[in-house]
Amino acid sequence: MLDKCIEAMNLKPGSVALDCTLGGAGHSMRIAQAVAPSGILIGIDQDEMALEAASQRLSETGLETPPILIKGNFGDLDELLVQARVPGIDAVLFDLGVSSPQFDIPERGFSYRVDAPLDMRMDPGKQTLNAAEILNSYSEADLARVLREYGDEKWAARIARFVINERRERPVNTTFQLVDIIKRAIPAKARREGGHPAKRTFQALRVEVNHEMDVLKKGLDAAIRWLNPGGRIVVLSYQSMEDRIVKDLFREMQDPCTCPPDLPVCVCGKTPVLDVKTRKPMYPSADEVKANPRAHSARLRVAEKL
Repeated sequence: MLDKCIEAMNLKPGSVALDCTLGGAGHSMRIAQAVAPSGILIGIDQDEMALEAASQRLSETGLETPPILIKGNFGDLDELLVQARVPGIDAVLFDLGVSSPQFDIPERGFSYRVDAPLDMRMDPGKQTLNAAEILNSYSEADLARVLREYGDEKWAARIARFVINERRERPVNTTFQLVDIIKRAIPAKARREGGHPAKRTFQALRVEVNHEMDVLKKGLDAAIRWLNPGGRIVVLSYQSMEDRIVKDLFREMQDPCTCPPDLPVCVCGKTPVLDVKTRKPMYPSADEVKANPRAHSARLRVAEKL
């Protein structure tokens, strides 16, 4: 949804633009072109490999000020923007999907299609907890909760029970080992529906390893505070729980009044902060989904700072 993202950001030459999820710099290249020559591009990513690749790709952007690329997690956005030394931003983009290179590098352990150690850390140099440690140390109840809350996994309790039984015999350390457990836990008829049977479990573990939901809430809140009046926040999500967090926050920021509905005038004093531009999310075109199947679940929401 590259074109829709750039259009939604409402960029102009001279704008200060922030890409909170730099990845391979696909969005940032277009952002740089839109704000050139006098604009400022700030890119954030907690993945060292992504930063190195993005730095090379953004080496010739036509910007008078070189792009400011910062290693960090957007949950720490306040500290990162202080480091960038900008007083405010005119547009911010969150692309919440895991970048394709992370899926495609086997040793990162994100993919259920390649046998590898169960890692899933976005920042291996800083984070200690990985997916294998979760599977081998969480209680059955906690495992089931993670799979249910973060993966919408119908068979969460059964998968958790099978994991516990497996780890009594040997540690659960590899992706294919976990896939085999999941396939044994989910009934055959259910396995034939809704794509790969391990998809939801792997998603849930990735979210838990990286504390993605807590980080998202902190990052969105900070980004809105840093936006200049008229600035845009654009969020591209891929999971229903992410989209729900974005939708609820945007709605709360647009209508923060807590007064009882029968009061004739507002007395709580809370005023709107955002003007939500997308009553319903925007979706990728059929052509894009055909060309890039990973885009099929993408949802785009946009709001403007008042």
